[in-house]
Amino acid sequence: MATGYPEPAGRTGKAATIHEVARAAGVSHQTVSRFLRGQGGLKPQTLQKVTQAIEKLNYRPNLAARSMRTRRSGRVAVVLPGPTDFVPTRLLNGAADAAHESGYLLDVVGLEGDASARADRMHTLLHPDNIDGILAFAPLATRMAGLDLTSFPVPVLVEGEYDDNMRAQGLLADAAPMAEIVRRLAADGHRRFVHVAGSDLWASARNRRKVYEATVAELGLTSCAVVDGDWTVRSGWEAATTVIARCGATAVLAANDRVAFGVIQGLQSLHIDVPGQISVVGWDDEEIGRYMRPALSTVRVDRERQGREVMLRLLALLRGEEPESLAHPPGLNHVVLRQSTGPAPGA
Repeated sequence: MATGYPEPAGRTGKAATIHEVARAAGVSHQTVSRFLRGQGGLKPQTLQKVTQAIEKLNYRPNLAARSMRTRRSGRVAVVLPGPTDFVPTRLLNGAADAAHESGYLLDVVGLEGDASARADRMHTLLHPDNIDGILAFAPLATRMAGLDLTSFPVPVLVEGEYDDNMRAQGLLADAAPMAEIVRRLAADGHRRFVHVAGSDLWASARNRRKVYEATVAELGLTSCAVVDGDWTVRSGWEAATTVIARCGATAVLAANDRVAFGVIQGLQSLHIDVPGQISVVGWDDEEIGRYMRPALSTVRVDRERQGREVMLRLLALLRGEEPESLAHPPGLNHVVLRQSTGPAPGA
């Protein structure tokens, strides 16, 4: 039957088998099986050959057959607070990629209520007959009446990267790059700073403000003001036109790119040159910032890698291994300096 999709080279519509993948990659079918189960220990060139063969043959694991042989479903679940209008797409993409590479399908489940309610509903909805492991980006009660997650029938990894209202916390709220930004600007001669903060309800906003204030104090610099904002372009505009333009600051650290965009537009509306008179830095590396004039200096956050690495920890548990700690994963946040920052005036 015609599907409307081109068949891979050499195929006639019949689904590829693990043995065909093995022949195409020049390895044994046991090696391909190890690859699909994510057991590790394979050489980089072997991983590349198997990956290319799978893509060329459009191979899809037979999850039903695997379940009958191993009593596993071939599915893992990600738990988020729900319902919500915000879905951490980039984080989930990274987690899904890691799961798929190991032959698992990924289900995303939104569970209502607080940590205890989510744990209770998880026990009811996510039965071990249809799920092999659970990754929770939302907090779960680890112990409650009649439920002990440490003895749940399948491995459960609680990362707790979001609170009950989908506000980032934990790794996602890391503010270390704020110190690097202050130090780089100080090296360019800046001595007077302003921080336009995000909503105090968010751990990420509180952390960025705390690191900003601590670093300014440590270096003997001057914080002209910390302006309370709400993550919006409007809050950046108002901070620029009511505080920043009059306080003598030469550098502004905004809570996110949208706030930074408002700051730049507000300063430009007053004919204040960015970065000639005042440098501005955002956070998140949103696409719009790369095409602003001037292009926005910012912090690039690798959400895909964060999602991938926490999923790899769950997959390690499924293999009976102790997952590596990710308390301080290197290289997830990168300061990117573009045209919105420069030397302090007169430096």
